[in-house]
Amino acid sequence: MTKSQLVRISTPGKDKVPLSKAQKEFNRLTKKISELEDELKHFRTAATSIQQRIHTEYTPLLNEFNQLRANLVRVFDQAHDRPAATKTERKKLADLIVNLAYDLISEHGMEELKPIFDKYDETGFDAVDTEADQQVSEMMKEMVSSMYGIEFDENVDVSTKEKFMAYLQEQLQTRQETEQQRQQEAEEKRAKKPKTAKQQEREAKKQLEERNITKAVRTLYMDLVKAFHPDREPDEAEKTRKTEIMQRVTEAYEKSDLLSLLRLQLEFNRIDQQHLETLADDQLKYYNKILKQQADELSDELFGMQSQLSGILGKPFMMVSSAIGLELSFNNDVRELKRSIKATKKDVKDLADPALMKAWLKTYRIRKADDFDPFFG
Repeated sequence: MTKSQLVRISTPGKDKVPLSKAQKEFNRLTKKISELEDELKHFRTAATSIQQRIHTEYTPLLNEFNQLRANLVRVFDQAHDRPAATKTERKKLADLIVNLAYDLISEHGMEELKPIFDKYDETGFDAVDTEADQQVSEMMKEMVSSMYGIEFDENVDVSTKEKFMAYLQEQLQTRQETEQQRQQEAEEKRAKKPKTAKQQEREAKKQLEERNITKAVRTLYMDLVKAFHPDREPDEAEKTRKTEIMQRVTEAYEKSDLLSLLRLQLEFNRIDQQHLETLADDQLKYYNKILKQQADELSDELFGMQSQLSGILGKPFMMVSSAIGLELSFNNDVRELKRSIKATKKDVKDLADPALMKAWLKTYRIRKADDFDPFFG
């Protein structure tokens, strides 16, 4: 994967004037943008690869693992029904079956295990699941009320995740619209008040700066348009080449991508290194404002991709914040899942033996709520 072209003002020799503050800032921002562009390219490639591998590699392994766990539920069910099983053994087996079957049904949709679950929990899976959903819903209500100050109407139905999220989105949207309305009314009120000389001066300065920033990008754009607009080009091969260049120029201009426009000017010799080095600080000031905004947008885009993938994979942000970290984390998950499959295959085979099952149950203790067991994930 090729690196982004670095556009920078060369550091002068010993006998020349050192770089100005604006020139140093230009170099810092162009370097940062190039690094962010490269990082985004690598991250997109890695994320696409991981998403493909989830479907082709991880999901089949997970399905195999869950089928083995379901077989283990059936092994425990058979052991429970053996006449030789003691009361203590049956109690332990019932605990194993209820916890393991509940996870497989609720999290992985293995509804064929419902009859076995209901055999060991007189409440029945559907009732237990409804009660669990209600508990989760109450916890979410408390958390959302604490974070956003949203009060839930007693009559509102938020019994499912979809209904809960829809209600939350509706409330946040209403709040946002109310705040926008308040800000608009405040702005209208301020606009009616006579402005002081200082306020008028600040507004005029801001408007002039915005025009100059727009002009800085448009000047680069128009120079490239004059050089590469294909309409009046008689040679078909050259017309095709110019059309492709203009597509790149237009795309950069529509995004206000100053750095790409500068790269295009350098690439096609519209400017040279000396031109960059002789840019006035006033011109660089406007360039730097555009570059700063561009760097911030790229940072936000990268953060958004990382956060989204963190949520999809259920991983802490730091574990998926780089292409290398993302791949290492996924490869580790695959290795762990393969180890679990191997271990569970052995358990299914070994525990089908009544003698080995009895010996194993002696070491098993009924789990507390905060205990972890590899059977249950």
